Amino acid sequence: MMRKDSRIYNGFIMDRFILGQLASPFLFGIMSFTVILVSGTLLFTLADLLIQRGVSLAQVVRLFLYSLPGVVVLTIPMSCLLASLLGFGNMSANSELVALKSAGISFGRIIRPVVIVCIFISIFSFAANETLVPLSDRAAEGLAMQIYRRVPPITRDNVFIRDISHGILNRIVYVKEVLPRSGEMRDIMIQEFEDGNVRRVTTAPSGSWADGMWWLSDGQVFEVRDDGLVEMLFRFERQRLNLDMNPSDLASDNANPDKMNMRELSSAMKSAQQRGNNAGRFAMLFNLRIAVPWASVVLALVGAAVGSRPQRSSSGMGLGLSVVIVFCYYVIMSLCQSLGESNFLPPPVAAWIPNVIFMTIGMFLIRRANRLG
Repeated sequence: MMRKDSRIYNGFIMDRFILGQLASPFLFGIMSFTVILVSGTLLFTLADLLIQRGVSLAQVVRLFLYSLPGVVVLTIPMSCLLASLLGFGNMSANSELVALKSAGISFGRIIRPVVIVCIFISIFSFAANETLVPLSDRAAEGLAMQIYRRVPPITRDNVFIRDISHGILNRIVYVKEVLPRSGEMRDIMIQEFEDGNVRRVTTAPSGSWADGMWWLSDGQVFEVRDDGLVEMLFRFERQRLNLDMNPSDLASDNANPDKMNMRELSSAMKSAQQRGNNAGRFAMLFNLRIAVPWASVVLALVGAAVGSRPQRSSSGMGLGLSVVIVFCYYVIMSLCQSLGESNFLPPPVAAWIPNVIFMTIGMFLIRRANRLG
């Protein structure tokens, strides 16, 4: 019992030592990559606002702080990679990894605390992406509109809604203009199909959202006969339009999908599918919201295996190698995102391909590190 307690205590000390080696490089990575990303685009925008446009320093600082959470969340997987590279590189250069392996401790056991901590970091990153980042992005967008004195779009033009069931087109609803705030529609035309042919056409100059339903006003209904002639059936003052969408749903395309959380992406995806539009972008972003946070674990494994070589202990070398690995990861992710949005690959598969590729590389390098030990 005493021996088991001693092993647990020694394991706890080892884990704390390893995590201590990675803490400083992780914070260094957060700051370094944040500076790199901010200086790439945001810094020039802020400088332009401050110097050229005469925006007050207080507003520029607010805009910077609102934009910061989204940037920091992007740096988390990169920082996990850099921390593993530098931390394990230092331990390897100081022969500490050799000492641990000589004591019969496998490399898989050595990296266990890193994996556990990175899992919690991934969960935190996912939660931040769903809560803090969308709020801060919208606050930044609202402040930017105020600064540039722009009015956010209040209308949605040329809306097409395709009613498809079991692969058969039943109806097409066209609305020239939707005003989401007032719940009004203008210039509506509805084509109803039978056996692939238009059988009935309904037109109305206006429509409105009332009591949770859409209503058409002062419209006409036409019948399309087999010989192609069009005959008016009747006029109406008010008629219900069966449409399973509210004004916000009809205007959802005005929102930036990159600033949506998963609930909003899911709603936008269903809305696009109901209209018969390509929902690939929404589906892809929805799955990336789940897959990308786990890059912290995957890249940490790669960094730990690669960083176990003494020649990778330099901070400059580690930062440079981190940039190269992250660049490769995001190139693959961008390619898979394009394939998922075009439905060439199922979005869930496309979203996880980069993680699977780098996880495979990481496991191969870890096995190699075990054999070398």
